[in-house]
Amino acid sequence: MAWITRFLTAVAFLAVGVVFSPETFGSKSDGTKSPNLSSFIKLAHLLSFSTAWGAALWVTFIGGIIMFKNLPRHQFGNLQSKMFPAYFSMVGVCCAISVAAFGYLHPWKSATMPEKYQLGFLVSAFVFNLSNLFVFTPMTIEMMKQRHKVEREANIGDEIGWSKNQEAAKTNPKLAAMNKKFGMIHGLSSLANIMSFGSLAMHSWFLAGKLNL
Repeated sequence: MAWITRFLTAVAFLAVGVVFSPETFGSKSDGTKSPNLSSFIKLAHLLSFSTAWGAALWVTFIGGIIMFKNLPRHQFGNLQSKMFPAYFSMVGVCCAISVAAFGYLHPWKSATMPEKYQLGFLVSAFVFNLSNLFVFTPMTIEMMKQRHKVEREANIGDEIGWSKNQEAAKTNPKLAAMNKKFGMIHGLSSLANIMSFGSLAMHSWFLAGKLNL
């Protein structure tokens, strides 16, 4: 039940922030009136975007690399096969909320050209995540399971890194062909993930320009 404790703690901090924000009492820091609905939609957009961008940053450039360098390869692959569907689902939901919130706050007919570009970046991130969730990730996981079976027959896969796989592939045409196919599918999945991350990064620059510190 530890996750419930962490979740309730986060909600409590959020509630305190809402209670003590100027918008809660009907005005912004500059004294002008601010509709509560708009404030909550902005909050939904900010939290969803930051969650998606932070998760993408961690999984792509930190967590995945650390796990690959420290876990036996089959164990690493099995863990990734459980983690990635959840990761792409979460980021996809966050992107969908960000698209909806940003679209509500900046209707297409009245939006400026930069705002239309930003909506395009958010939609792109959402689409790239969907492509990974429903196309590339299932293909990658299925190919990984097939390759694991061949590797177990060759008594490899419990080591850390690719060295034994590469050595075995030199004398095992079936494994070499699987490596090539897996590399292609995994490459497309990685490309979609990087494109999604890049789209979110472009939106982070837009949001930074809106800060008045």
